[in-house]
Amino acid sequence: MGKLARVLIWAWVAFNVMLFGWIAFTSLKGSGEVFGSPLELPARPEWINYENAWSVSEMGRGFFNSVVIVLVASVTTLILAAPTAYMLTRSGARSSGPLTTFFAVGMGIPIQAIIVPVFVLMQKVSMTFNETFGWWDDRISLGAIYVATSLPFAVFLLTSFFRTLPGEIEEAAALDGAGGVRIFAQIMLPLAQPGLITALILTVISLWNETLLALMLITDTEQHTLPQALLGLYQTMQYTSNWGGLFAGVVIVILPIVAIYIWLSRRIMEGMTLGAGK
Repeated sequence: MGKLARVLIWAWVAFNVMLFGWIAFTSLKGSGEVFGSPLELPARPEWINYENAWSVSEMGRGFFNSVVIVLVASVTTLILAAPTAYMLTRSGARSSGPLTTFFAVGMGIPIQAIIVPVFVLMQKVSMTFNETFGWWDDRISLGAIYVATSLPFAVFLLTSFFRTLPGEIEEAAALDGAGGVRIFAQIMLPLAQPGLITALILTVISLWNETLLALMLITDTEQHTLPQALLGLYQTMQYTSNWGGLFAGVVIVILPIVAIYIWLSRRIMEGMTLGAGK
């Protein structure tokens, strides 16, 4: 069974690598080549497809919006999750176990199940701020929901990781007169760096391609995220029949995440395996 599982995993990996390669080569073809020779290499690379994809549907603005929203939401999630996970593992309170279970259960709630109350809540928040201050940015609403939906996994992962860290170090620091905040900030956080990096990367990956919440909460085209810009590009390219440009847009969306994962895959696996140690 172990050999069969490895074969299936490698087959799945090979399929995805070939699929990405096909998309990348297709993004360099003209529209005629896309349908006339779909499995052949481009006769002459059409790099202008990327220029068209970047400018036609404002993918540049969408890329900037996605980078800002995803990074701010991911860092905020980590800032909230790290002390929460630390307290759950070190407080010794009776409520720690149920609270950890509560966060674990939160990971299993699909966003589709709460999308209506989320939409109503964010509409009320937007109306309240507009009536009170005359201004509101829906990207703030999207970022707040991203943080709320990412917290359960981040807390669960970091809770497992903090459990692997030795308590003797904290006891020694306490004997030297260090307070709880200092122990956490100067001792435990550096030791938990692999887990923190893993949680940050996985949060970024999960939020980068998120589309449903963005479509629901953001209507202003100037605030669109990259997946929304890709949908706009699809509608535009349908009329112009520039299918190579559409594939170029797909590459622009997925390439950053592929590059990050390849670059930091060892860190991710290190954090996941260490967090599963206990």
